[in-house]
Amino acid sequence: MLYCGAMFLAFQDGGAPMEADSLKQQIQSEYRRILEAGALRRRPGQRRMIAEIFNALVQCGEHDTGPVCVVEAGTGTGKTLAYLLACLPLAMRAELKLVLATATISLQEQLVNKDIPQLLEFSGLSFSYALAKGRGRYLCLLKLENLLHGDGGNLPLRELFAESSPTAGVSEPQLWQEMHQELAADRWHGDRDDWHEPLSRERWQPLTAQRGECLGPRCRLYRKCSFFQARFTLDKADCIVANHDLVLTDLALGGGVALPPPEECIYVFDEAHHLPGKSNRHFAQSLRVRAEAAWLEQSRAIISRMAEQQAIEPGLVQKAGTLLAALEERLQSAWLLLQELRQPDGDSYRDRVTQTFRLGEAPPQLREFAATLATEFKQLEALFERAREHLRDALEEDDDEGEAPSASDAESWFPLAGSLFDRATLNRSLWESYASATSAGEAPWARWLSFDDGESESGDIGIASSPVLAADNLRENLWQRCAGAVLTSATLSALGEFSMLQMQAGLPDHARYLSLPSPFRFAEAACLEVPRMGCEPSDARRHTDCIIEALPQLLDSKPAALMLFSSRSQMREVLAGLAEPWRELTLCQDDHQKFELLRKHRERIDQGEGSIIFGLSSFAEGVDLPGKYCNHVLIARIPFAVPTEPVEQTLAHWLEHEQRNPFVELSLPQAAFRLKQACGRLLRGEDDSGRITLFDERIARKFYGKALLDSLPPFRRELLQRDCSLPSSAATRS
Repeated sequence: MLYCGAMFLAFQDGGAPMEADSLKQQIQSEYRRILEAGALRRRPGQRRMIAEIFNALVQCGEHDTGPVCVVEAGTGTGKTLAYLLACLPLAMRAELKLVLATATISLQEQLVNKDIPQLLEFSGLSFSYALAKGRGRYLCLLKLENLLHGDGGNLPLRELFAESSPTAGVSEPQLWQEMHQELAADRWHGDRDDWHEPLSRERWQPLTAQRGECLGPRCRLYRKCSFFQARFTLDKADCIVANHDLVLTDLALGGGVALPPPEECIYVFDEAHHLPGKSNRHFAQSLRVRAEAAWLEQSRAIISRMAEQQAIEPGLVQKAGTLLAALEERLQSAWLLLQELRQPDGDSYRDRVTQTFRLGEAPPQLREFAATLATEFKQLEALFERAREHLRDALEEDDDEGEAPSASDAESWFPLAGSLFDRATLNRSLWESYASATSAGEAPWARWLSFDDGESESGDIGIASSPVLAADNLRENLWQRCAGAVLTSATLSALGEFSMLQMQAGLPDHARYLSLPSPFRFAEAACLEVPRMGCEPSDARRHTDCIIEALPQLLDSKPAALMLFSSRSQMREVLAGLAEPWRELTLCQDDHQKFELLRKHRERIDQGEGSIIFGLSSFAEGVDLPGKYCNHVLIARIPFAVPTEPVEQTLAHWLEHEQRNPFVELSLPQAAFRLKQACGRLLRGEDDSGRITLFDERIARKFYGKALLDSLPPFRRELLQRDCSLPSSAATRS
């Protein structure tokens, strides 16, 4: 399998290839040049990371997949420069693309606006780079034109889109006209992120095209298209900055659609701990039964409108109408069946009542029903695809007899036909998932139902499925195809091992692993305190009261603190229980957008005031509050996974079924991983210092506590020295 570029293949002949030695000397020379320019400090961990990545990528061996290198690099290592310097010269010499994939927009922006320009400025490297975004970030010129002129000669597309999707957006002719003027004046190029004000999803959605709605090269506006112009730029770039979701989307489409083919790419996944979860969510499917039935009814009206204007083959009209009516009735029956399957003791997940099928196995009657629905939605998908082909053909032919739509009408109708096709595909895929069975020994898919809290007559039922492991998808679409890959993050291991990542991501056996500690002097800079609580978090009421009583004793009078919770209800209860002066100092995640909350916190600290952030798991990573902005991190409990999350629940049941221990293999490593991330919010620079308080004495008393403590950086420890327990006779708050 030719998974590598020509240079890589040359390295498989054995010995010490001159090509590799030449590249190594070039990288060493560039690194010295950057150090001499004073652009960074000398960091031993960074040098080792560069060497490890380079050696892993050039030593392909006899494997049938590309080389994979996993580097856990603690905060302060300088991993961004390390992977750029190790990969770029190598990729360029092999005539491969370097694709940098991040999990967050902030890191994307840092790469494009700071790290890559710095490398170009201080090194002797010369390369081109480009920022890659998904199709949904770009304006569809054809849609804009139809929205501006649709109620003239051709077609009121806006109304039809509103019929086909309740979330299709709102009518804003003033906004559309302004966009048209900015495009004409060359002051804007159709990128949502470059518009002069934030655009909500409702305002933007009518203006962008999904893949099924796009005519591609057949569109008369193709050469002016913002998305394809950006795509052409990628073809010329040596380095492409993307995100995990875009890479996964491209791989799901077969590769080479939104990005270059994986065989021509070396990938670097920064914040790689997100990759398995994002892959699972990317391949997950969900729909709401009554909402889809309503869409089918709307689709019948749309098909009739298309027939009136000869935008659909005459032979398809009756077939589509009959099939849509039959599917609408069948979905009504499906809703009744799912109501019958509802159990009274469902879990609460994402503010809905959920019912997860054990081991992902739906009841036989649901599987049979799903098989029928999958077959019929596949037929509908084929009919909508024929309608799209009919419209495509009309763009290239003039029908003098008037039996086909004009090219202008075909252009107007095509996005709507594509939207119908995409939604039929979603339905077909979901029901196929419910109709399929899991092979012996394979990890199952999670399958679950979710119910509205309202009365059954007015509520709806959600039906969803998701892989529980990303291993198969990533192995087939990525590791077996790419020229090489690097995975890096500050936290990738759990309990000192990479086994959880390997299981979830399906990494090949020949992957190389390296863990580089942070250069910070943890024992001197920070202390980990575990006070005596006199209760475990399972005693939720007493545990919450202990935290409420302890916070005023533990915090400075003008604190710069971050308090992390695993439960939203506990976060709200602690906030409500604090005395008024402390509540005034607290910024709660539920009350502000994340960016605005962090801004307010920094502003308060800058003004010499105290500030405390109350946040959930999303604040346990990616939050950078260096120096004076955070000197105390407080953690309510060891962050064990919520047992009602359907994917985690199904995976745990499967491990039990396979005679494996889900607590040892899943719950404990995940908790260690998340606790390490949470503790990582304290020290963000080499001169930072502070304190971590964990309100969970299980870490000092339970059999697994030592393993959790040993997985953390070597902070000074004060275990069970401070008494924060309540008297046993104390009345708890109601």
